[in-house]
Amino acid sequence: MRTHDEVKATVRALGVETASWAFANSGTRFKVFGQPGVPRDPFEKIADAAQVHRYTGAAPRVSLHIPWDLVDDFAALARHARDLGVEIGAINSNVFQDDDYKLGSLANPDPAVRAKAVDHHLQCIDVLRATGSTDLKIWLADGLNYPGQDSLRDRQERLAESLATIYAALDDDHRLLLEYKFFEPAFYATDIPDWGTSLTHCLALGDQAQVVLDTGHHAPGTNIEFIVMMLLRAGRLGAFDFNSRFYADDDLMVGAADPFQLFRILHEIVSQDAHQPASRVNFMLDQCHNIEPKIPAVIRSVLNVQEALAKALLVDSGALAKAQADGDVLGANGALMDAYNTDVRPLLASLREEQGLDPDPIAAYQRSGYFETISAERADGAQAGWGA
Repeated sequence: MRTHDEVKATVRALGVETASWAFANSGTRFKVFGQPGVPRDPFEKIADAAQVHRYTGAAPRVSLHIPWDLVDDFAALARHARDLGVEIGAINSNVFQDDDYKLGSLANPDPAVRAKAVDHHLQCIDVLRATGSTDLKIWLADGLNYPGQDSLRDRQERLAESLATIYAALDDDHRLLLEYKFFEPAFYATDIPDWGTSLTHCLALGDQAQVVLDTGHHAPGTNIEFIVMMLLRAGRLGAFDFNSRFYADDDLMVGAADPFQLFRILHEIVSQDAHQPASRVNFMLDQCHNIEPKIPAVIRSVLNVQEALAKALLVDSGALAKAQADGDVLGANGALMDAYNTDVRPLLASLREEQGLDPDPIAAYQRSGYFETISAERADGAQAGWGA
């Protein structure tokens, strides 16, 4: 069993990537809700993300979304991030907010539309080079609403060809991270609906292609930790998009709906050492904060990941392995539950104090006056939101 000092050291080494869009205005399908102090441009989004890292010491990277985060000088944006103590993380493409993509992007039956979608991803690779990022993350809204609308087989062929063109443009240190989602916005068939489809395309592309697992992109009752195990076993789990959901892709704060699921996922991660930086599994928060204050919500999410990881690290692996080998069902389950039921908050508060941080990051942020400052400074101009 790990000591508390070992747990602290391991938790400290885990970096959780935040998403630029988490700090912008968002909402439901019916309305986008505005909040005071919301960023107006990518520079202000990064400034807000840097606040999360300042108070947690655990959020050193910020993921960008193109074209939402387009700027004239990405090198300047990367310098801005470094000046604030963070760096640019994954670059996310967007081929779902253009009228040309109504019938799909990389799988569209029109060669001209497919070429446009490919060119957008080549532009994103240029952003990787300018910012020093290494990960191109792709989520596609491609799919069909009606049987017979298009050929299922032909769409997979087109998708494979488009992905191969993008993959061929990567630099040696780049990765293509391919996400999946079992439904929405297409109702009849989604072109990358599950981890098996994503994995099949990644295997065909090459070693630089890996699967992204979004914890909200599964049907209720799906055993997500089994998928985690299988992708790690195949050496193809490239990244997480952490969030939480009650029904579908709700994008709530990670661990909010089912903290035990988050613990089970982290247990599988820890059991295969995939939490170590050398694994290159990227942990990112892909969440929308519609009604709660954005920066405190992201801070809370980072803390939730840290708490689940600390509990997973406290599992007595020796006792668990013995119980499993002996067929001791209750003993094996008890080894997990003992760790899950441990209150790790004092341990993590002690870790933060050792880092020179406030033991209560949310309270420290609220005392800082940052929210009041940005609410006044950003009163004018257009706030960033979905599509901006």
